[in-house]
Amino acid sequence: MKLLSVVIPCYNSQEYMNYCIESLLPGGEDVELLIVNDGSSDRTAEIADDYEKRYPTIIKAVHQENGGHGEAVNAGIRNASGRYFKVVDSDDWVDIRAYMKVLEVLRNHSSEDRLLDMVISNFVYEKEGTKYKKIMKYDNVLPENRVFSWEEVKEFRKGQYILMHSVIYRTQMLWDCEIELPKHTFYVDNLYVFTPLKYVKKMYYVNVDFYRYLIGREDQSVQEKTMIRRIDQQIKVNKLMIEQAHLENIENENLRQYMLRHLEIVTVVSSILLIRSGTVENLQKKRELWKYIRSKDIELYHVLKFGIMGRLINLPGRAGRTISVGAYKISQKLVGFN
Repeated sequence: MKLLSVVIPCYNSQEYMNYCIESLLPGGEDVELLIVNDGSSDRTAEIADDYEKRYPTIIKAVHQENGGHGEAVNAGIRNASGRYFKVVDSDDWVDIRAYMKVLEVLRNHSSEDRLLDMVISNFVYEKEGTKYKKIMKYDNVLPENRVFSWEEVKEFRKGQYILMHSVIYRTQMLWDCEIELPKHTFYVDNLYVFTPLKYVKKMYYVNVDFYRYLIGREDQSVQEKTMIRRIDQQIKVNKLMIEQAHLENIENENLRQYMLRHLEIVTVVSSILLIRSGTVENLQKKRELWKYIRSKDIELYHVLKFGIMGRLINLPGRAGRTISVGAYKISQKLVGFN
C-alpha cells in the first residue's frame, strides 16, 4: 500500500503539467501520482501516458470523458491506493523541502493505530506579476507538530480558512463519508474540504509552506471575471454546502464555529460577485440565494445575515452596494485572494 496518493486533475494542461509532476516525483515509491486526463484535446493524454511508461511503479494515467474538476478528483479517490490522499492541480506545484517534511509526518503515522484523519500545511499564493507572496498559515490557530483534536483549535481569523491546497485527508475516511463532487462544476474545492470535516477526529499541523498555488493567469477559473461568468456554479456549490452543513447536529463547538466561518466566506464571495456583476438578473439571484438559506436553516440564515460580513454585503441600495464592493477590494489586498 502506498503512503500517499496524489491526484493531478488535468484538462488541456500540456503547457504546465510537467512542472507540477516533476515537483512531486521526489516522493519516490512512497507516493502514487494519479494523472487524470479529463477529456483534454491537447497533448495532455500523451504526456500522462509517457510519464506512466517512465515511472510505472509511481505514476498511473487515468483517462476519462470530460467531467470537470470535481469528477477528476472523484476519479482520483476511486483509484487511490495510498493511506492518505492529496489533490494538486496541474498548474500548481509543491515545495520539495516542505514535501519531504510532510512525507516524514505521514510515515510516522502510517500504522493502523496511529493514522490521522487530516494533515494540514501552509500554502503560498504564487500570484503572477507580484513580488510579495501571501502565505496562508495556521500557526495562530492550530497546535504544531503533534496530534490534536477540534477541542484545541482556536478561532480562525476572517479570511483564514482551510482550502484544498492546505489539506491531506485519510483515504479511507473519504471513502467512508462517500464524498462525490458534482460533475461539470467549478469551485468544488470548497465542498471537497467541507464535506469530510464532520468525520475528522485526529489532526496534525505541519508548519511548512508546502503547496504553491498559482493565481493571476487570465484563463484561470478563479479570476473574478471568470467567476462572475460562472456564477451559477459558485451558487450551486454554496447551496450544496448549506444543504450538507446540519450545524445543529455538530456537538463540538470549535468544529461548528469553523464550519460556520467557512460557510460565511463562501456566501460572502457569492454575494459580492453577484453585486460586482452589476446586472439586475444577478442582483435577483443574490436575493434568491439568501431566501434559499433562510428556507433551509433559519438559524444559520440569521447568523450569516446579521454578522459583520453579512450586514456589510446586504447594505441597501446602490450606495450600500458601493460600500460592500469597496470593503471587498480592501479584503482582497489584505488577504491576498483573487
